[in-house]
Amino acid sequence: MSTSSTGSTPYYFVPGPSRHPVMASFGLLSVFFGAAQWINGVDWGKYLVLFGMLWLFVVLFQWFRQAIGESESGRYSHRVDLSFRWSMSWFIFSEVMFFGAFFTALWWMRSHSVPQLGGIENALLWPDFKAAWPSVAPGTTASPAGIIEPFQTMTPFWLPTINTALLLSSGVTLTIAHHALRESHRGRTLLFMWITVLLGATFVLVQGYEYFHAYSDLNLTLRSGAYGSTFFMLTGFHGFHVLIGMLMLFFITLRLQKGHFTADRHFGFEGAAWYWHFVDVVWLGLYTLVYWL
Repeated sequence: MSTSSTGSTPYYFVPGPSRHPVMASFGLLSVFFGAAQWINGVDWGKYLVLFGMLWLFVVLFQWFRQAIGESESGRYSHRVDLSFRWSMSWFIFSEVMFFGAFFTALWWMRSHSVPQLGGIENALLWPDFKAAWPSVAPGTTASPAGIIEPFQTMTPFWLPTINTALLLSSGVTLTIAHHALRESHRGRTLLFMWITVLLGATFVLVQGYEYFHAYSDLNLTLRSGAYGSTFFMLTGFHGFHVLIGMLMLFFITLRLQKGHFTADRHFGFEGAAWYWHFVDVVWLGLYTLVYWL
């Protein structure tokens, strides 16, 4: 949210009927239906996924452009600002629950599932099973028949540690940019925002190389038992959130260059900053639980 003109701002702006929600839903339907076909070996599924992503990108571009136009025309009052803040807060809460489910799954497998499978109750069914985490070799997985190929686990050195430094640094530069904006130092705000965007993009590139290293050198894939599936689900979803957050900050920076935000009214900036700090906190938990423990 940016500045609004006094006297023309309505008590509470209610937009008219919009085509954007149904069009965005169509794009999401195309993505998920195409992905379901793709993973089941249907060749045209990947093209439907690509179509859905492009469709969704165009819809969101138009939708956000309309919202920015409404903000810049002075239609958003203080009450709309409060609505945005509550909406972003509940959205981040839903993301906390999302990642909490995956962290809980990891904890449950480590503390309950694997020990129970190695207990005396299952000794007759799987006499060769060893309740060790992570299970890195045939015979020590939940498949004693040895259908899971041996693999190596991902250690915290050095790629995950480098990414931790990148994300923590980006949180610092974003905070500096926020304080600079509140003090109306536009040049300093833009400088540290571009640094933040660069750090976020570097994180994504480093994680991409980490995945390449995992597949090519460690034989660590999604098929590597419970460890492989939880590793890629947690780090993959987090990496996707970093990508989304980096794009949010990128477009916020472009809006800053156009002068859309002031020291007093800049919730668009704050909302993206909240999201980015949430992503940082999730990574700290992930870095500790996945790479160290």
